[in-house]
Amino acid sequence: MRKQRRLEALIDEGAVNTFPDALRFVHAVRGLGWPIAAASSSKNANDMMRRIRLDDDHSLLDVFNANVCGRELRHGKPNPETYLLAAAELSAAPANCLVVEDAPAGIEAARAGGMAALGVARLDDSEMLLAAGAHLVVTSLDQIDINELVRGHLRRRLP
Repeated sequence: MRKQRRLEALIDEGAVNTFPDALRFVHAVRGLGWPIAAASSSKNANDMMRRIRLDDDHSLLDVFNANVCGRELRHGKPNPETYLLAAAELSAAPANCLVVEDAPAGIEAARAGGMAALGVARLDDSEMLLAAGAHLVVTSLDQIDINELVRGHLRRRLP
């Protein structure tokens, strides 16, 4: 309980930041007109994303077409329920979804849901993400060529 209160205080203080490469990636994908979803099991995710301002009128939370963060679901990751719900809310077939994850349980959930899994190794954990089943692992989302993504080249690298 004390840990949760401390996290809430940090969120309220604006001490929560995002990775700049993640923001660039979200902007690039949104620029393509592709739908995107936020899918975190954290009950704090919405408050954190609401605090990250993109401009005077929009927060990070506003850019997602679907948001399944913090919902009471029967199963957490590595069960695919969270991602399957996000895909359903986007009206997207799981086989057409790309999940970007930094946790092995999230990679396992994406794979169990029949989705492509892109691992982001921010903690020198590439091997763990690969062992969990990531199709591709990068250390920064800046390593993803959006033009390759558009042309389907990245998809071909993600079986």
